Amino acid sequence: MKSIMRSCLGLFVLLTVITGVIYPVFVTGLAKTLFPSKAAGSIVYQGDQAIGSELIGQNFTDAKYFWGRPSATGPQPYNATASSGSNQGPLNPALADAVKGRIEALQSADPANKLPIPMDLVTASASGLDPEISPQAAQYQASRVAKARKMSIDHVNQLIAANTQDRQWGIFGEPRVNILKLNLALDGN
Repeated sequence: MKSIMRSCLGLFVLLTVITGVIYPVFVTGLAKTLFPSKAAGSIVYQGDQAIGSELIGQNFTDAKYFWGRPSATGPQPYNATASSGSNQGPLNPALADAVKGRIEALQSADPANKLPIPMDLVTASASGLDPEISPQAAQYQASRVAKARKMSIDHVNQLIAANTQDRQWGIFGEPRVNILKLNLALDGN
């Protein structure tokens, strides 16, 4: 019995060192070498100051900025430690009320806008942290942003086009616009 316990304990320690120390250190080192920005969290810098991540949305509410997808995290929006969807189904009255409130907020921010409101501006993503919106959602907001910044709508549309990412490898996902990058491009003009 002692020899079996000794063998089991030895195997346990060996596997713990391999899978708990050696493997994570190797994979982290490899990632930092091959993909340094992604391994560090895809942090976006303005000068020397970190201002956000490409992977986590931020709560832009000023009319001069593009607004992202609603966040499902609470009590503060885009809280990465509380990542989860709302888990509200399509028949849930709370979801219907939240969507209605978001539609009203978008319409009151730009009453002259008669374009259909894209779904991604009124519903949260599964993680509640989505940093990107569809190009249609950006186009919907373009007139509001142009008015607030006293810019031409054509210039705002050029910035949207310049910050639109195509499908990954041309086949996966949908075209998307990273809100943080787009708002930084606006601030740079």
